[in-house]
Amino acid sequence: MAKRVLVVEDNELNLKLFCDLLRAHGHEVLPLRDGRDVLAQARAFLPDLVITDIHLPHVSGIDLIVSLKGDAALAHVPIMAVTAYAGHGDEERVRGAGAQAYVSKPISVLRFIEQVNGLL
Repeated sequence: MAKRVLVVEDNELNLKLFCDLLRAHGHEVLPLRDGRDVLAQARAFLPDLVITDIHLPHVSGIDLIVSLKGDAALAHVPIMAVTAYAGHGDEERVRGAGAQAYVSKPISVLRFIEQVNGLL
């Protein structure tokens, strides 16, 4: 059964890659380029999983995760954080904000899908 995945990524190539991979595995995808729209879009879409970049314009991925986890209608939705800027302590901060998975870029396609399947 297809799952609904909300993908928040400002880089067009990464957004296309993530969405293409998810669709190839039978999932319904809602791509967003701007983190400011996430709460309203997520409430309307009701995703089974949220995948978000950490470094976004206008809002940080960490703040986005905290907002999603603080929303009663969305708090149960697992979150996978994806980032190109994996520094010391970043994974702990991301998981501390509420993300269940953390993947660094460039992604391994196999690892990406394994993480998605594990969260769904």
